[in-house]
Amino acid sequence: MAASTHSAPRVPPRPAGGLHFDGRRVVMVASSGGHLFELDVLSRAMDVHPDSLWVTFDSPQTRSLLAGRRVLTLPYVAPRDHVGVLRATRALTRVLREERAEAVVSTGAAVAVSGFLAARRSGIPAHYVESVSRTHGPSLTGRIVSGLHLATLWSQHPGWAGGRWHEHPSVMAEYAVVPAEGVPPARPRLFVTVGTIRPYRFDALVDAVLATGLADEHTVWQLGSTTRDDLPGRVVPLLDPAELEDCVRAADVVVTHAGVGSVLGVLEQGVVPVVVPRRAARDEHVDDHQREIAALVADLGVAVVREAGELDAVALRASLGRRVRRTAP
Repeated sequence: MAASTHSAPRVPPRPAGGLHFDGRRVVMVASSGGHLFELDVLSRAMDVHPDSLWVTFDSPQTRSLLAGRRVLTLPYVAPRDHVGVLRATRALTRVLREERAEAVVSTGAAVAVSGFLAARRSGIPAHYVESVSRTHGPSLTGRIVSGLHLATLWSQHPGWAGGRWHEHPSVMAEYAVVPAEGVPPARPRLFVTVGTIRPYRFDALVDAVLATGLADEHTVWQLGSTTRDDLPGRVVPLLDPAELEDCVRAADVVVTHAGVGSVLGVLEQGVVPVVVPRRAARDEHVDDHQREIAALVADLGVAVVREAGELDAVALRASLGRRVRRTAP
């Protein structure tokens, strides 16, 4: 059993190819939602041991995404929840003393700080991969981790990598657009998902889709906190991950907010999404970081991106006739 003074071999940074663990056991730490989805996709190229431990929060997404893997669920740690960070740190320190892991890896958010503090106490190297949604610089978590020198730092954007931030291959680099087979339908079936972040609504997106005239009895809406009773089709606050994937595959057009987990989830199903960023000025999110992920997928050409006020039937139809394929194994 490893003691608290356990010192694992340090995994050397690989600026050209990103993190790679050659089959070693790793502890993967991330908040549920987009952070977890992004870490899962990134981990495929890291070559971590299949018995590696995943640390996150309990949710339908967690149970579905990590089925069959070793998982430790912690009580939710909210942003800026200092007490929650310390509580999670104590729990993870006990866990790391039992684990024979070579490293701790995280994509955020607040629980990443807990994981890295526990790693420092246990003498285990730590790595922080900043979310691909942060195209111009690190998040608050990234700045905290950098300021406290808690982990080796990785950026998925060469434009601001440098100094202590190593360049890591972007999770978005795994996708490319190809022509779709068949003839696009005259009236496409829509699936609309605005995310489930509480307590923020996204009525601007819902109203814009309604105004296109393409929503009908076949439309499925996953609306989270955006409660509505004036919409055609099926309206639900939350879909379990398997049902959400079914809705994405069944739709001709998928409209989503610019949450990194939501966008990645659609791309993983081979679908070119229509992406609409939330805006802080309309009280749709805490900040405007969704504009960054929207600009990124627009530049890569893997999505149709519109602001809510620009969304129309032409924009919805622009995603038809194309599919997404993965460029990495």
